[in-house]
Amino acid sequence: MEKYVAYVSTYTMGDKHGIKIYDVDMENGRFTEKDQVEITNSSYVTISKSKKYLYSITDFGVEAYHILKDGSLELINFAPINGMRGCYLCTDYEDKFLFVAGYHDGKLTVLRLNADGSIGSITDEIYHKGLGSVAERNFRPHVNCARMTHDNKYLLVADQGMDHVNVYRLDHERGTLSLADVVRGDIESAPRHIKISKNGRFIYVVHELACNITVYTYEEKNNNPYFERIQTIVTTESDEKDYGCSASALTFSEDYNYLLASTAGENSVAIFKVNQESGMLEKLFCLPISGEYPKDAAIFPDNRHLVSLNHASDTMTFFEVDMEKGLMMMSAKEIPVDRPNCITFYKIKG
Repeated sequence: MEKYVAYVSTYTMGDKHGIKIYDVDMENGRFTEKDQVEITNSSYVTISKSKKYLYSITDFGVEAYHILKDGSLELINFAPINGMRGCYLCTDYEDKFLFVAGYHDGKLTVLRLNADGSIGSITDEIYHKGLGSVAERNFRPHVNCARMTHDNKYLLVADQGMDHVNVYRLDHERGTLSLADVVRGDIESAPRHIKISKNGRFIYVVHELACNITVYTYEEKNNNPYFERIQTIVTTESDEKDYGCSASALTFSEDYNYLLASTAGENSVAIFKVNQESGMLEKLFCLPISGEYPKDAAIFPDNRHLVSLNHASDTMTFFEVDMEKGLMMMSAKEIPVDRPNCITFYKIKG
């Protein structure tokens, strides 16, 4: 059976180890702690497209790690981002650049990546500007997510405060960005995370305040990006808007056949079947996660188990899932972990 580890990023409040590493028991759907990494406030982690390096948010910047043969992490370097702590990061598909989204200061930062995986200098900095709908925190720019389209041409940047996704064209030599389009969402929808289908033709945007996922088609015509909205589907159990709920994360299964969305307030996860041809979503079920504020959740690579990172209750909870029957049952004892933020699985090589 293939072996995996799971990297879990956390905020550090008394515990200076912001990344936890777990061995994954795929058969039983459980984790065993393997190691922990000293880093402050790891808001988010991402793995390079080469699968050789892991990058993490930390206070005032980002850190690069070499992924060792057993899944352990070895620090390469730290690089500042010239701003407040970020909330999300990703690489382009050539691992030439690292993009950092800044929720607190509404800033997008681009850094060059070196051949050895280390993080180099800043190549571009963009501060989003504008005034959103004056409703609680949703009134000024909050850059919450940045992801490259699979053709490696455009960076999609979700601005939670402005209710839209900015589309930037990447200059692959200079590492600079130019605005190519704006995909406007509904007022007070608050786009939070973006995922892209395996074939790159469909874009999925989860909205924190609207508690829904919007599906777009994507193609390039005459050297310009084109997006068309084809579906909107709620992440909650009921189709009625619950103002006490907030959608929090969006995650594909490893085979891209299922899309998972977690929702705080209702404290649930919803799993959707993905139509690979049309891009449309079919909700299979929406069930509670036995914790508070599932900031992230993920389907195990075997599609038979699920883990929820419950940020407010400081736990990870584990479930066995049956996609065909639409069932989810708690399958293992919860694991305590302070303020978990995100999780990613990594397959151990050979």
